[in-house]
This record gives sequence, C-alpha cells and structure tokens, in this order.
Amino acid sequence: MDFDLSEEQRLLKESVDGLLADAYDFDARKKYMKEKGGWSKALWGKLAEQGLLGLPFAETDGGFGAGAVETMIVMEALGKALVVEPYLATVVVAGGFLRHGGSAEQKAKHIPGIIDGSKTFGFAQLEKNSRYDLFDVVTTAKKKGDGWVIDGEKFVVLNGENAQTLIVTARTKGGQRDKTGIGVFLVPADAKGVTRKGYPTQDGLHAADITFTNVEVGADAAIGDPENGLPLIERVADEARIALCAEAVGAMDESLKETVEYIKTRKQFGVAIGSFQSLQHRAADMFVALEQARSMSMFATMASDFDDAKERASAVAAAKVQVGKSLKFVGQQSIQLHGGIGMTMEAKIGHYFKRLTMIENTLGDTDYHLRRVSEGGGLLA
Repeated sequence: MDFDLSEEQRLLKESVDGLLADAYDFDARKKYMKEKGGWSKALWGKLAEQGLLGLPFAETDGGFGAGAVETMIVMEALGKALVVEPYLATVVVAGGFLRHGGSAEQKAKHIPGIIDGSKTFGFAQLEKNSRYDLFDVVTTAKKKGDGWVIDGEKFVVLNGENAQTLIVTARTKGGQRDKTGIGVFLVPADAKGVTRKGYPTQDGLHAADITFTNVEVGADAAIGDPENGLPLIERVADEARIALCAEAVGAMDESLKETVEYIKTRKQFGVAIGSFQSLQHRAADMFVALEQARSMSMFATMASDFDDAKERASAVAAAKVQVGKSLKFVGQQSIQLHGGIGMTMEAKIGHYFKRLTMIENTLGDTDYHLRRVSEGGGLLA
C-alpha cells in the first residue's frame, strides 16, 4: 500500500505548516490565549482565507470535497503548533453532523458560516454521570407543537463559551441508558433559557458548562432522526477521535524534536547530556512510540471510510489505545528529560504534555477504548 501523500496533499501540508510557522510561535500562542474566549479571531480568519475551514465539505456546499487524509494533515499541523482555535469543535464535529445528517436547509444555513469563519460551534454531549458513553443521556427534548423544548445540563463543552450555535444531544424517549430515543439538535447559543459558564481548561483551551431550561427550538432544529440519532453521534465521535489521534501525533512529533534539541544543548559534568547513552536510548524509545502512534493514526484515517460501522469503530478504538499509550510515554519522557524546567509554565514542553493528556481523556481514555476493542473481538478475525 502506498502511504505517500499526493501532490495536492503535499501542497496542503506545506501551506498549513507555513501559515502556522509564521503566525503561531509559542509567544504568539500565549497572546492568543489572552484574547476574549481564549483564541485568535484573526488567526481563525487566516485559516478561512486559506480554505482550511472548508476542506471536508462538498463542493456543492461551498467546500473543497477533501477527505479524512486532508483532515489528518491539518490536525497534525495544529498539534505541532499547539493551536487553541476551535477547529475540532467546529469543522470536524459540527461539520461532521451537518455533512452526514444535516438537511439541505441546515447545510445552507450553517456551512457557509463555518467556511468563511464567521460561525463556530460547540458539541454539548457530556453529562454529569455519563463518562464516555454517548448513549447515556438525561437531557430531554420534548415535543411542543412542531418544535421541541430542551431541558438539561451539559459539561465541558469545548468552545461552548464562544460558539454561536450548540449541537446538543437530548433524549426524546426511553430511559437514561437506552440506545434509542436520542436526538441531535441545533440550538442557538443565545436562545432564551441557555445559560453558559465558561472557563479555561488545563491545556489552554476554553470550555463551558451549559444549562438548558425550557429552551424552545423549531422542528428544523433536529439533525436527522430525533428518535434514532445514536448511529450519527457515534460516527461523528469516531471522526473526532481520528482527528484527535492525528493532533496527538503532531504534538508528540514536536515534543520529541524539542526534547532531542534540549538534551543536545543542556550540559552536565561539562558535556551535553545527549551524549549519555541511557538518554539516547530513551529518545530512541520515544521515537518508536511516536511511529507506532503515527501508523495507527493513519490506519484509523483509512478506516473512516469503512462501510461497516462495527469495523470502523474497532479500528478507531484500537488507534485511540495505541495513541493513548504512546502519548503518555512520550509526554512523560519529555518532561523527565527536560528536568525541572519542564514543569514550568515558561517551558513549551509542559504545554505539549498538558494537551496530550487532555487528548487521551477526550471521547474515551485508553482503558475505555481497550474495552471497546476487546468487546468487538479485536482487530483480527
């Protein structure tokens, strides 16, 4: 199998890498984090100008009709630069719901705003006791005339503080852990009854806890079947996990480079510590862990096009397991080899470790996905 990028994909990689190299060094990132909402609207506009926000959307919707490989390329670059802008929440997650389940009217209403950078989204899914189970939903959506009334609470909604529109999972019938009776709804963030409490997360992003109290939305708010939305949710969640794996690979790649450069220059006993064989072995082990994660990230990217939902889910879960193990090892070794300076806010390497740790715990940690792989019978028949 040929794993080389096509000419168009190489040009995309060069383009996004070049943009972030010019506009997103560590000092610039710290400035962006201090802006309202925790990210740069100007940088978001540059991403839009380069067409990066429109990559996965069909040409008929104003996008470029790119696939999972292109998303992988962008997410790796975002991981390397520690980008805090809401690409995952808006383009990958919200875009995924609209692409796979949105009506023609919903696409026409929302996709142009994503592509030109004027609209961002938040995915309100996590609840107080749901952990990583997407079907564990207490928030309700009850019929009222042709529309719906939504009540409930959602937590750690990435970009929830800034989003103009929220994508909300809510139960239309059945019990808390039933796999049927779950709908997906588009809710304006400024709708009456929506209360948001924003805060920064450990990795420098921003999230919000959101309460919905008698929030009324129209019939056109439901994405797909409001009584059987779980398959759509699972598909989009798997695409988000694939994107997170790619982002982690980018962050690990840069972590390794930063660490190797540091041990080449840090001196002890009059010589660079990189000359010590034990530290060279650690760096070699970090490289192996990175390449294992990279291969599984590529496998998951290819699996995004699998027709069989069970096969796709098993592949994505396996990738999340390997990436989770690798990022923990690479992150911990990066801090260890940097010594005390790696624990300071001034050192870039600590911020990589924080982001990697958050990735490992987003949409299912390593243990959760190892259980998914086991329950699915493994990757090999």
